[in-house]
Amino acid sequence: MEEGEVFAIETFGTTGKGYVREVGECSHFALNPDPSGSVRKRVRLHEARQLAERIDKRFSTLPWCRRYLERGPKGESRYQLYLRNLVQAGVVEEYPPLCDIKGSYVAQYEHTIILKPTSKEIVSAGDDRGMDW
Repeated sequence: MEEGEVFAIETFGTTGKGYVREVGECSHFALNPDPSGSVRKRVRLHEARQLAERIDKRFSTLPWCRRYLERGPKGESRYQLYLRNLVQAGVVEEYPPLCDIKGSYVAQYEHTIILKPTSKEIVSAGDDRGMDW
């Protein structure tokens, strides 16, 4: 770890055994950063490239879920084939649900920190932002 580096620290709490795994149908996605646009150029389906452009304009690299596409200004309804194409091409990253044992609850917490010369700065927002690390 070096000064100026940025880290995301993710912790998980569970009422189960304490082992989370990805299970079930994916519901959340994020556009992979592609400053040169080279990855998107490899997508063959024109409609998939158009969907990637709309996702980029609306969300950039922030995470989103399917219903955000469906509720959007264009009201995407026939996007699933094109979304699958973008995932397979590496343009979009999937984030499936995290589960422990049946009947348990799982929660994720995250902070983003920047290392300073003699300290760290927590730059993530939230009610727990002021907690003393």
